[in-house]
Amino acid sequence: MRILLVVYDNDSFVSWFPQGLAYIATVWRNAGHDVTVYSQDVYHWPESHLQSLLDTEIFDVVGVSVIGGYYQYRKLLKISEAINRAKHRPFYILGGHGPAPEPEYFMKKTQADVIVIGEGEQTALEILEALENKRTMASVAGIAYNDNGNCARTSPRDLIRNLDGISFPAWDLFPMDHYTMMRMPHIKNSERCGAVQSGRGCTFKCNFCYRMDKGFRARSIENILEEIRILIQDYNVSYIAFTDELTMSSEERTVEICEGFLKSGLKIKWDCNGRLNYAKPKILKLMKDAGCVFINYGIESMDQKALFTMKKGLTLKMIHEGIQNTLDSGISPGYNIIFGNIGETRESLQLGVEFLLKYDDHAQMRTIRPVTPYPGSPLYDYAIQKGLLKDCEDFYENKHVNSDLLAVNFTDMTDSEFHEALYEANVTLLNAYYDHARIKAIETARRLYMERDASFRGFRQS
Repeated sequence: MRILLVVYDNDSFVSWFPQGLAYIATVWRNAGHDVTVYSQDVYHWPESHLQSLLDTEIFDVVGVSVIGGYYQYRKLLKISEAINRAKHRPFYILGGHGPAPEPEYFMKKTQADVIVIGEGEQTALEILEALENKRTMASVAGIAYNDNGNCARTSPRDLIRNLDGISFPAWDLFPMDHYTMMRMPHIKNSERCGAVQSGRGCTFKCNFCYRMDKGFRARSIENILEEIRILIQDYNVSYIAFTDELTMSSEERTVEICEGFLKSGLKIKWDCNGRLNYAKPKILKLMKDAGCVFINYGIESMDQKALFTMKKGLTLKMIHEGIQNTLDSGISPGYNIIFGNIGETRESLQLGVEFLLKYDDHAQMRTIRPVTPYPGSPLYDYAIQKGLLKDCEDFYENKHVNSDLLAVNFTDMTDSEFHEALYEANVTLLNAYYDHARIKAIETARRLYMERDASFRGFRQS
């Protein structure tokens, strides 16, 4: 079959490599299908361009995958409109974290023929087999499908236990010269970045997070290193961005990854998502020795009561010790703080601001966003139970208009008070960021002219 995979335009100068679609592309191609990638994210084509392509060329299947953001939702509607208007409309498969928790609503809005719920590799293969053999979609587990105008759901699909059995992403079908230009903390202008997934899932249960799979499943270190060697050899990658939800899933797993890097002899920088309860000096030193330069931590709040409410599994003591340990090891920490979870106050927000200022190593701009109850998350269910949100349509059409604006108010503040508090907090953080940038630029000028610094490369942004 002839398939078109659409990578939506996220309005970014450099886009993240679409790993999910790249894994699906490999599965379909290995099964003998002809796969073409439509890189709207790279070339910023309007939806009319996609419709024109589908008007003039014949594809059997078109596939799209989106996460649950406000921008992605509205982009998906435009892409779906182009697909449905096409003269030669293909069979339309939709997937990703966005539509998976509320497939009935997304099917109604997009007119997709099938929505994949959960991991897509085996499911995608069986969908095409059903199409080729003219079998009903009821035979495919892990989907919702259009059954004569009604949205029907099949039984959930079991998780893939052996992740090593999944073939590597189909990099050659994608414009890798674009994706390897992704800029990460402490990457040099001359370095290229590759995205790698070391495992799937997360062992924690934060109330604001939507989880399609339970628990954590790891790839073997040998399999990870094999993928990285290919990225180095074929795409000149020297920096690895681990994209899994939680690379530091345990102390034992973190040690295993680091020892694998060290034994391999690969000289490569990398970053990952981590947990502060595992941020011990011994672990962090090993990570630093293995090439880790940045760990992105989900802190979320510096209000202990709020941490307990959101089931974060962290204490303030863990957070402070873990961050200080990370800084002492020479690794940059990423600080993710959100505001507005159940019971949080203006004082909760101020504690977050003070924390960010105290531990700022100036590796990134620090700002605070409001918490968003994405469909599928416990916080979404709570919002509906409390009458703060009606349903999925209310969320996407009325409430979630921007990730930096309040979607649902779980605090005792008015919406205006909430936004005023966030404004004041972020003005403080932005002033600190630009004050440091100004001082740094002036010091650079002093070294250039007063010390004749010949290493100077121009007053320009990278």
